[in-house]
Amino acid sequence: MNVPDHLLYAPSHEWISVEGDIGTVGITDHAQSELTDIVFAEPPALGKILAAGEVAAVVESVKAASDIYSPVAGEVIARNEAIESEPALLNSDAFGAAWIYKLRLSDLGQLTALKDAEAYRTQIGA
Repeated sequence: MNVPDHLLYAPSHEWISVEGDIGTVGITDHAQSELTDIVFAEPPALGKILAAGEVAAVVESVKAASDIYSPVAGEVIARNEAIESEPALLNSDAFGAAWIYKLRLSDLGQLTALKDAEAYRTQIGA
C-alpha cells in the first residue's frame, strides 16, 4: 500500500500536502482501494469555508457513496475539475493528478493533530 512520507494523514483516510498556508487534499491509496471503482466525484465549491472534520466532498464507487472530510479548517481556493469528468483518476493516481481540492489553511496548528506516514501505516496495517 502506497503511503508517501511527505504527506500528513487524517484518520478518515484523507491526505494533505502543505506549502506555506496552502493545503492540497485528496484520498489515500488505501481509501480508493477500499472503495474500488470510483464512478463519481464532487469536489467542494470555491470559496467554501470548511471546519476540520467537516464533510468537504463526496465520492461514489460501484460499492458505496463516501463523504470526504477536511483534515483541517480553511477556505477552498481550488477544486480539481478533472476528477468530476474522470473520477477513475482517484483509483489510478490517488496521490497525484487526483487531488480533490486546495484550501488556504486558517490554523496551521491543526496540522499537529494529523498523522505522519508511519502512524498512518500503523492505522491501516501496512
